[in-house]
This record gives sequence, structure tokens and C-alpha cells, in this order.
Amino acid sequence: MESGTWRFLVSFIPLLIYLFYIFYSAYSSSSSQPTTSGCSLLPHNRYWIVSQRIVTPHGIISGAVEINGGSIISLVKEKEWLEKVKTAPVIDYGEAVVMPGLIDVHAHLDEPGREEWEGFPSGTKAAAAGGITTLIDMPLNSFPSTVSKETLQLKIDAAKGRIFVNVGFWGGLVPENAFNASILENLLNAGVLGLKSFMCPSGINDFPMTDASHIKEGISVLAKYKRPLLVHAEKVQEIELNDGDNDPRSYSTYLKTRPPSWEEAAIRELLTVAKDTRIGGPAEGAHVHIVHLSDSRSSLELIKEAKSNGDSITVETCPHYLAFSAEEIPDGDTRFKCSPPIRDAPNREKLWEALMDGDIDMLSSDHSPSVPELKLFAEGDFLRAWGGISSLQFVLPVTWSYGLKYGITLEKLVSWWSEKPAKLASQDLKGTIEIGKHADIVVWEPENEFALDENHTVHLKHPSISAYMGSRLTGKVVATFVNGNLVFEDGKHASDACGTTILA
Repeated sequence: MESGTWRFLVSFIPLLIYLFYIFYSAYSSSSSQPTTSGCSLLPHNRYWIVSQRIVTPHGIISGAVEINGGSIISLVKEKEWLEKVKTAPVIDYGEAVVMPGLIDVHAHLDEPGREEWEGFPSGTKAAAAGGITTLIDMPLNSFPSTVSKETLQLKIDAAKGRIFVNVGFWGGLVPENAFNASILENLLNAGVLGLKSFMCPSGINDFPMTDASHIKEGISVLAKYKRPLLVHAEKVQEIELNDGDNDPRSYSTYLKTRPPSWEEAAIRELLTVAKDTRIGGPAEGAHVHIVHLSDSRSSLELIKEAKSNGDSITVETCPHYLAFSAEEIPDGDTRFKCSPPIRDAPNREKLWEALMDGDIDMLSSDHSPSVPELKLFAEGDFLRAWGGISSLQFVLPVTWSYGLKYGITLEKLVSWWSEKPAKLASQDLKGTIEIGKHADIVVWEPENEFALDENHTVHLKHPSISAYMGSRLTGKVVATFVNGNLVFEDGKHASDACGTTILA
């Protein structure tokens, strides 16, 4: 190398040292210095979480997770972390379980238009208190329903600066937009994570039911985007009630009005078009997801057969179908009304069996609140009361408490509530504790029992409508981290609502 060239290169060394110093200073100040942001109860952006039980894709370890700037940057076992942790703050949770935050793909937050039912602030505070770090809001029960680009924007505007966890949105597939590909494409381009349709009356005037012809059109558009269609699979069938079976205060009366045959009929029709999602099919790339399965018999068998035939299809059920049975529901207690309905105890047993065996893929809350007046508590009329289980804050301890009898494990819990929901919603950076993933984490104590009574702080807008009030549960949430921010700990929320709106 000629001396002139060498001198030229050497002259850059001071500049490189200076740039390194600037970068290091900026990195240090942004990651290890205290922050005064109201987004987090923790005054640091960079820190370690230590626990003897960290649930990872490769097993449960005793060790530490390093967080910086909202992401997981290091994951080490116990013997290694003591050597690595030098200056960053450490939060030691001892024997409490550290695992990915829950992802609830089925919740109704009712805003805009019906915020008196729930709303983004109270709903996401309840979610954070329950260990849910991401939820996907349904397109109905708000007003107007989310069926166009314009109505999606109303949702986004309503959520801005008012959510304590991450929130994404499903769009609605209705007869109005099903045969208009441009409306659906505009809605999908605007950021909905997929579409949702009803195969029976939804109870919401601007969200009418669809049939197989609408669904076929919907999945053909979704195939281009590789996003799912979520389906409420009940189809109205003629039923006959005897004169002695019409006491509206009796839960058995309501149960007979929505028999398992409604679910079976809807799923049979749905599968005539779901086959298009097979590899090589006209809708390859689309995916069908059946929400809140209640019938564990013929309906489940149809889904299992469709999976074996290569249909791109998954199914969820909800904690209330796993916790309660029809025989236990008191007369007039309309807190338990939902659709499809809670069925008998043998059906519940088979739901647990299917969930444990992997035939049911995941869980969701189907949090569906209302104002207490619509539950008609004074009348106790199951036929006229608004249906829906209010549950967002309780799904983690409910799943764990009722699952202990069936051999539930922490790994299965993560699969049902984090890993598979993340895949459904195409959230590749969520759902597991791994390097490079978002720092969405729940810390909880599986052995800690508590009573859901007047002494337990409930963040839902209307605690009295929840069927879980009065229960005794196991599994107390200690802390919830969203995007690296400690948003909930020991009953207290961060002062600012800094959750992220998730758009595809």
C-alpha cells in the first residue's frame, strides 16, 4: 500500500472513534438511563427480568430475560445471567411464572358508539390486569360496525391514546360488501387483520348474517392477502318446544332454542367453501377460523375431518364453555347467557379432551359486555336478555383453575393463549419469549388463590354482569409488560395509555 493511501486511511481513525463515542453515548442514554415516561411503572427502558420459571419455546428455564427498547435482546439460563448482568436494573420475580403475554383474538370493546357498554380505556385496563398484552377487537357491537375503510378509521381514532395494551382490528364481512371486492380490498388495505362473519342473526342491525355465497366471495379476496375469515358458525333451524318447556327464567328453555344442530348445520355449509383454501385450491392463502365452538360432538368431528382433508381451518373455544355447564346455571341468572350457549357437563368434558388433544387449536375470551340493564336481572328472562360473557380480566386464572383437573401445563397454556393466536393474527414478533420478539410478557403466580368478590379490584366497566364474580380462582397476575413497558403491577396501572394500534 502506498504511503499516501495509508495516511489517508489513518486520518479517518479519529472520526471513527468520535462516531463510536456518539453512538455509544446515545445507546447508553436511551437504554440504561432512567425514563420519566408515564407509559411504564418502571423507570428504565433497559432491564432484566429474572425468574425460576420462564416459559420459552424450548422449555421452562430458570434464568433471565433482557429487555431493551421494547424488545427481548437476550435470554439466558441461571448459571449465565449472573455473569452477564452488570449495570442494567434487575427485577427478580422469584418463583412467579414469566411467559408470553396472552393474545386474545376475540373481544368486543364496543367503541365507538357504545362505549357505555365497555370502551377502550376500561377494556384494555382489564386486559392488562389479566395478563393480556394484545387483543383483536371485533367489528360489531360498536356503532357503526367496522365494514369499510371509513368505519375502520373511526375505530382507529377512538383507540388513539386510550389503550393500555396493543389492539388490532378485524373487519366485517356482510352482504353489503361481500360482492364488492373493492370495498373489501380497501378495508384490508387500511389494516384489518382479517374478516369476521355471522351465519345467523348477530343481534346488531348493521351487521347482517352471511351465507356460503358471501363467504366464498370473502375468502377469494382474503386469499390475495393471506389473512383469515373468522366465522360465527350457527345456522337457524326449525325447533319445537313443548308447552312445558317455555319458562323464560329457566336456562334449559334458552338452551333448547339453540341446539347443537345449529352449529353442525352452519359448519357443514361453511365447509362447502372452506375446501377452496386447500393447497392448489382457488382460495389458497385464505384461512377459515371458527370462533367460540360450543358443540364438542358432531360439529367438532366435522372440523377434524376438514383438517384431515387439507382445509386451512382452525377452531377456538372459550373459558366459559370449559368452566360452566348448563346444569349448574341458576334460574334467572342471565349473566350466563351467550351464543352459542353453554351446554351440558358431558359436552364440557369432551371440549377439554379436544383441547388437550389439539383438536381445538386455541382459546379466546369472546368478551362481550353490555350495560347491566340489558341483562334484565330483575326479570331473569333468558330469552330476552342480552347475551354475552364479560370475562376479559379473568381468562388466565379461569383457564388455569379449571384446567388443573385435566392436566393443564404452562406450555399448553402458552400454546392456546399466545403462540397460536399470534399465528392466526399474523403477529410474527409476538407469542413467544425469544430474542428479537416484542417484550409482551405476563408474570403470574399459579399457586396463588383468590376470591372474585367485592374486595377484588375489577377494571371492567360493569363487573356485576360477569358470570365469574363470586368464583374462587387460582393464578394471580402480578405484572404485565407491553412493548417493554410495565403497564400493570400489584393492582396499579401506568398513568398513560401507550398501547399500540396494530394494522396489517
